Amino acid sequence: MTIISTAHMPGFELLFNHATQGILLVDGAGLIKAANPCFLEWSGHTAEEVQEKPADSLLAGDIRSWLRCKNGQVIPVKVTCTSYLQDDQHYQVCFITDLSAQQQTADALKRAQDAQQLEAHIMAGKESAYRRVSNFLNSIWTNLDAILIVTEPMGHIRFFNPAAVKMLGYPAREVTDTGSLVQFHDFEELEHRAAKLSEELQQVVEPGFDALTAKARLNLPNESEWSYIRKDGSRFPVALTVSAIRDESQQITGYIAIGLDISARRKSEAELRQALDKEKELNVLKSRFVSIASHEFRTPLSTVLSSTYLLEKYTTTEDQPKRLAHIRKIASAVHLLTDILNDFLSLGKIEEGKIQVRPALTDTRKHVEKILAEAEGLKRARQQVVYSHDGPAESWFDGSLLRHILTNLVSNALKFSPDEGTVYVRTLATPYRLTVSVKDCGIGIKPEDQQHLFERFFRGSNVENIQGTGLGLHIVAKYTELMKGQITCHSEPDKGTEFIVHIPTPKT
Repeated sequence: MTIISTAHMPGFELLFNHATQGILLVDGAGLIKAANPCFLEWSGHTAEEVQEKPADSLLAGDIRSWLRCKNGQVIPVKVTCTSYLQDDQHYQVCFITDLSAQQQTADALKRAQDAQQLEAHIMAGKESAYRRVSNFLNSIWTNLDAILIVTEPMGHIRFFNPAAVKMLGYPAREVTDTGSLVQFHDFEELEHRAAKLSEELQQVVEPGFDALTAKARLNLPNESEWSYIRKDGSRFPVALTVSAIRDESQQITGYIAIGLDISARRKSEAELRQALDKEKELNVLKSRFVSIASHEFRTPLSTVLSSTYLLEKYTTTEDQPKRLAHIRKIASAVHLLTDILNDFLSLGKIEEGKIQVRPALTDTRKHVEKILAEAEGLKRARQQVVYSHDGPAESWFDGSLLRHILTNLVSNALKFSPDEGTVYVRTLATPYRLTVSVKDCGIGIKPEDQQHLFERFFRGSNVENIQGTGLGLHIVAKYTELMKGQITCHSEPDKGTEFIVHIPTPKT
């Protein structure tokens, strides 16, 4: 196993041993010559176990996309290799990035904390090994896909790697010897971190460089997430590990900070939270569906069964009026069941984003009259629907969505109106907007209920004895929103209700 010498390469040894990426040195035959502590920690192997082993025995898949661990676990990784020639021998330096945080659950989104320090020695007097390690570590410094900053004990920057230059936008010469690690941090975050550490460590931690190094001085795990500030003022999230650099007498001679851009991880976490929230909503929807279906289906199904049973009893011609009455009850019950199922189907399509708005130039009066004719079966014997239209005959709108909206509003108006009640439907067209009004003289809506009208499954406190799912107005509001419109309600208990829908009608 290739060993790294503290005596010859103190600066580069730190890069190799403290990197939060896995690193392998592989010879021209594909055999592993050196593995850093991070790689050994991920794989579960010891240095002796991987020495002279083929790299392909641990890294497999397309472009070596999987790391096989000693315990049988398989970790998704990204492998980037660079080559160099030393003493007529070809070598590769392979940088290995753990991709678990982007592909697994929230728990798997956390990457390994604190690389363990590895004591390393090199056989004295072997100049060829020294040159090979020198090239190897120079390659690490140049190609490490992470911010790597080395500071003095007081915080002044001594080394600033190319990845830090690229991610933060500062030329190395601009920050070396004069800049500080603190300059990339938000001071409010440092204040918050300092207060938290003061309480945790039971000692005063100042909101500056002290807040970044307090744990490192005590040899405690010291990884935290920060909002790093680029030279141009833009920000990005970084997972930062700060470790103390100590000499042989354990005196601190500086600090090494390694930061990973975790923008992709944050995005994955946000998408995961969104998916979990969506799953919870769907579970609630399913539960409410089972509850409502079991309640709302029972009455119409009982009507169908009882009417069918009675129909069998009426066998003579004189019984025809009784037969027709029960047939109407069956038809009404079937319509009710169909409406309930349509509500759930519509809601499902809306939740899944499957509804698209397709406006077309339409004769408003003819279209609305057709919708109202289809709703005739919803009226009770002495109920009436009166319709009027003002403005241009044609407007641009989605006729299918308007059908859903109007059918639902008219159905509600008839349902909550008296047996001799009249429902007034009015459309008003202008060059830029279509207004649809549905007004009844029914039981009205209590003021305390009006703020919840368009919520899913909500039903007013004065309609408990009237069948319904509590989805109709929610669906109406969603369809109106899809057409970039607005819906308002004016109502008083026992005096009736008016719903007004405004739909933009651009000629597009």
